[in-house]
Amino acid sequence: MNGVSASTHRPFRPGWTLALVSVAAFLTSLDVMVVVTALPTIQEELNASLADLEWTVNAYNLAFACLMLIGSALGDRFGRLKSYVFGLAVFTLASAMAALAPSVEILILARVLQGIAGPGWRSR
Repeated sequence: MNGVSASTHRPFRPGWTLALVSVAAFLTSLDVMVVVTALPTIQEELNASLADLEWTVNAYNLAFACLMLIGSALGDRFGRLKSYVFGLAVFTLASAMAALAPSVEILILARVLQGIAGPGWRSR
C-alpha cells in the first residue's frame, strides 16, 4: 500500500522497526553478559550462596519466558510503541535497582522486574 499502514494511516518505516528491535536485542544480550560476568563479585559483595546466584540469572529468564505472549498481546491491545516505551522505561529502572541493590534479595527482585518488563519492549 505504498508504504502506508492500512490500520493507522501512518507511514511504514521498516528502518525504525529494525533499529528498535536491534537495540532491544543488544540490551538483552548485554544484560545477560554483565550479570554472568559479575557473578563472582555478586557472590563476594552480597554474600550470596550458589542458589542465590542461580536465582539471579534464572529470575529474569523465568519472568521473561512466562510473559512473552502476554507482552505481545498488550502491545497489540495498547499500541506497540507505548508498550515498547513503557517496557524500556521499567527495564531501565529495574536495571538501576539491580545495580544499586544492597542485598541479594533486592537484586533478585530487580531481575524479576527486568524479566516482567522485557516482553513489553521486545514486542516491537
